[in-house]
Amino acid sequence: MLVDSHCHLNFPELAENLPLIKNAMQENQVGHALCISVTLPDFPQVLALAETNENFYATVGVHPDYEDITEPTADELIRLANHPKVIGIGETGLDYFRLTGDLEWQRMRFRTHIRAAIACNKPLIIHTRNAAADTIRIMREEGAQQVGGVMHCFTETLDVAMEAIELGFYISFSGIVTFKNATLIKEVAKQVPLNRILVETDSPYLAPIPFRGKTNQPSYVKYVAEEIAKLREISFDELAAATTQNFFNLFRHAHR
Repeated sequence: MLVDSHCHLNFPELAENLPLIKNAMQENQVGHALCISVTLPDFPQVLALAETNENFYATVGVHPDYEDITEPTADELIRLANHPKVIGIGETGLDYFRLTGDLEWQRMRFRTHIRAAIACNKPLIIHTRNAAADTIRIMREEGAQQVGGVMHCFTETLDVAMEAIELGFYISFSGIVTFKNATLIKEVAKQVPLNRILVETDSPYLAPIPFRGKTNQPSYVKYVAEEIAKLREISFDELAAATTQNFFNLFRHAHR
């Protein structure tokens, strides 16, 4: 059994095909999915998925790519997270790839999410792109190790992964690990401790080989797991069991 630890099932290209997506999950032994919030106006859609599907869970947060919006407060995030199916805070973090200029607002938003996570004792789902040093620094400064979390869709170096692990975080690999030119990510996937690995799709994005370029879905997390098992020279069953156990170890409010 597998868990897709990061997907966006409320996005239109997936929401309109939910019955087919759920059937595909069952056929591919993907038992649970974590539906990730990226804006507060869309959070009710994310929560509704978790409320109406026993094997779906939700997070609450505002993605770092969204600028010129009303900034979420820690109190607001804490209030929205006060629901049994909301098991994490995020997606949050830093992205210096898509946005440039003075990004202090992004760093402040990240700090707000960490403070909310600590207050409600729920793990963080962290996005970092071209911003690893600042991401780790802020995690340390704000005490993110008090709740831990996951570095989602990991594309950084092994050194960054180990720094995050030292702070109690897990490393999640997406379909990128199946791409032929992803040599750095493949090497990280080989070396990160097995008890700190999660797998995800980030669907509808980043479909793994052999579906690259098409709409991704939670059932495709099987291909991510197969690739990591092959890289580590272990059985698929061992990798699947470990990543599923890791998910439930991290997300303490989730139940199998």
